[in-house]
Amino acid sequence: MPPALLAWALLWVLAPLPALPQPQPQPQQRRRVQEKEATFDRTYSDWVDGDLLNIYAFNHTVLRNRTEGVRVSVNVLSDHKDLPVLFVVRQKEAVVSFQVPLILRGLYQRKYAYQEVSRTLCQPQSKAEVETQHFYVDVSTLSLNASYQLRVTRVENFVLRTNEAFSFNATASQPQYFKYEFPEGVDSVIVKVTSAMAFPCSVISIQDILCPVYDLDNNVAFIGMYQTMTKKAAITVQKKDFPSNSFYVVVVVKTEDEACGGALPYYPLSKHASPDEPVDQHNRQKMLEVMVSPAITSEAYVSSMLFCLGIFLSFYVLTLLIACWESCRQQKRKGLLAAMDSPSLDTASLLGHSRSIPDSFLGHVPYDTYGYGSFENGSSGSTEAASGSLGSAEVSYGYVGERSLENVAGRPRLDSLSSVEEDDYDTLADIDYDKNVIRTKQYLCVADLARKDKRVLRKKYQIYFWNIATIAVFYALPVIQLVITYQTVVNVTGNQDICYYNFLCAHPLGNLSAFNNILSNLGYVLLGLLFLLIILQREINYNRALMRNDTHALECGIPKHFGLFYAMGTALMMEGLLSACYHVCPNYTNFQFDTSFMYMIAGLCMLKLYQKRHPDINASAYSAYACLAVVIFFSVVGVVFGKGNMAFWIVFSVIHIVATLLLSTQLYYMGRWKLDSGILRRILHVLYTDCVQQCSGPMYVDRMVLLVMGNIINWSLAAYGLIVHPNDFASYLLAIGICNLLLYFAFYIIMKLRSGERIKLIPLLCIIGTSVVWGFALFFFFQGLSTWQKTPAESREHNRDCILLDFFDDHDIWHFLSSIAMFGSFLVGAARPTAMGPRGAQPGGAPAPRPAHGPSAGLSAGAADAGR
Repeated sequence: MPPALLAWALLWVLAPLPALPQPQPQPQQRRRVQEKEATFDRTYSDWVDGDLLNIYAFNHTVLRNRTEGVRVSVNVLSDHKDLPVLFVVRQKEAVVSFQVPLILRGLYQRKYAYQEVSRTLCQPQSKAEVETQHFYVDVSTLSLNASYQLRVTRVENFVLRTNEAFSFNATASQPQYFKYEFPEGVDSVIVKVTSAMAFPCSVISIQDILCPVYDLDNNVAFIGMYQTMTKKAAITVQKKDFPSNSFYVVVVVKTEDEACGGALPYYPLSKHASPDEPVDQHNRQKMLEVMVSPAITSEAYVSSMLFCLGIFLSFYVLTLLIACWESCRQQKRKGLLAAMDSPSLDTASLLGHSRSIPDSFLGHVPYDTYGYGSFENGSSGSTEAASGSLGSAEVSYGYVGERSLENVAGRPRLDSLSSVEEDDYDTLADIDYDKNVIRTKQYLCVADLARKDKRVLRKKYQIYFWNIATIAVFYALPVIQLVITYQTVVNVTGNQDICYYNFLCAHPLGNLSAFNNILSNLGYVLLGLLFLLIILQREINYNRALMRNDTHALECGIPKHFGLFYAMGTALMMEGLLSACYHVCPNYTNFQFDTSFMYMIAGLCMLKLYQKRHPDINASAYSAYACLAVVIFFSVVGVVFGKGNMAFWIVFSVIHIVATLLLSTQLYYMGRWKLDSGILRRILHVLYTDCVQQCSGPMYVDRMVLLVMGNIINWSLAAYGLIVHPNDFASYLLAIGICNLLLYFAFYIIMKLRSGERIKLIPLLCIIGTSVVWGFALFFFFQGLSTWQKTPAESREHNRDCILLDFFDDHDIWHFLSSIAMFGSFLVGAARPTAMGPRGAQPGGAPAPRPAHGPSAGLSAGAADAGR
């Protein structure tokens, strides 16, 4: 082959191939658009596919003074869940779009599909008197063929009228909303929505006149105020919050009932079912009724506040009148008490006025200077003095002092508290031996249990007040801060499910949602302050009597200590403050604010009753508040973990019973026992000697009766809790404290009557009146207007209308009556309920001492029942 030819052949092989012609893209078929003039109240049955867009043009006349609602209803007949039909409604100032099937999500991202959808269109405001507005409904899809039905109607009664009920139906895919305009002169209204059926769960929302309106389950909480509902819902709306003087009432049915306390639906069990497959809920419909009524006026707020102040300030006026009357009566009777026994200082009256003993009484031998019924030489008496006194033929059961009244009169009784410690009495071995001898006697007098230096006891009981004052400050400050935060969250988010109000009687004021529930707690504060003033007056009178060496104040009656009274008054005031804080936003997380100081009041009242006759062996402030802290701790744990938890109830019942047994032992032996490693051996020894070797009855019969009854009641309450598992653990725990308090108070009165004392008229009337008030108060308490143990929607089923001045509800009446009842109970505890009987009276047939000789006789004259 010639070289030239070979070169041409090589070039031809290496040359690039000519480019093949590229296929040109086929021009797509243009999408068809069909625009149709449409009219209201006509059903359009049509179809659409991926190449077709249907547009329906509507127009309607809008009047400026009349609002007319327009509703679009669609129903997709084809079953193409993956390729839904899209509906877009274009209006003058808003666009609403939704797909059918409509997919709404529930808990755990569950999907629910709805084939029928209805939406009410947002109505823009018209500035002209008459205006014709146009809107368009666009229908499109990517499906090959989807048939549907479209209908546009006018909404009847779209504008709600005042005090006129309107009924309607709603579903999850067919929400409803209506417009309300404030009438002239109305500043606030209450929107009430009711239904005969609890489920399906629904949501009521109040929204401003803005477009778009959020009326689906997944967006209804975006703006405005809202709350879940089963059978009842009520929202108070204020005119100042809506610049347009109108608002929308939106009603949405939820896809699930879990938010209202209902059960979650089960997914259909099928081999071919996918977890992401939407669930068809079929006809999830609810019939509701809405009514808007005017709320109370500002004049009602003023009159209700004046009413509340008037009730409790009247107690101040009544107290002042009684004080004046008592002062006049004391002046008249001052000269008539020379030849007769006079009641003790702290039992002269409810207010407590000192009485001076005439000079004819000065011939008697006074009590010891430094103590109530203590041995001679102050609080450091010896056993020899005790044996000498016991062996005396003149006094069969007492301790006789030897100093004359002149020695007593030579020094004031208002001693300084500096360098005085309670341990000054308890450190000496012989005194400890005396305690074992004295406190384990079969028949005890107050003198036996009031032998410590009065300055020591005064300092001991003052600690109660200072401790509770410190607790109150550190407890109240974070509480106030927290509830303010709660109220702010409610106001900002509009979520009214956060707080459990009685929405049918919740009157807002400023940023507070339920001012009436806060105002009704004023009684606790005012009456607690009044009680503190009464005790302060009593203490001042007592100190004045000591300064002038009043023999009656020096030697007669039970020991006078005021620290526990101050603690009780402070606890009552704090109960009012913390109850008001709780009612700022009552819910599951702050319930303890309302109950903590109730436990303290019950505990302090029991301690005060016990301290009256057992001042030497009463609990210290530190141990008392520590025990109350344990009670509050169990209250919180019980509410959080106790519902349906058998393990918790078993542990709590065991602790309850063990604590009851330990306290019973402490009271029975007057503190003269030890809890150590030998306790079991001593218990077995007592059981063997008293039950096996010989059958002997209890040495302290009265105490045994009280403790047996107390154990029966407490064991019964423990069994009730273990079997029933009450939902309201906080109230259950409070019931335990109140039952024990009432039991001990009844025993206290019965034992005084057994000792020969009679009930005086004023304390008797106070006891009867207080009992009646307590009865009415408990009636209103158990009405149960709300409960945070259920869901907010279920709690609203218990809501009721106001019953007093159209401002206060049943729970407010409970606040009024319970504050008065607590105040009356404190007065009963502050006054001597009985008059003193024969001075030689002793329980159990004990030999009677000679009257009016020595400290033991004087102290035991009206208090022979000290052993109780």
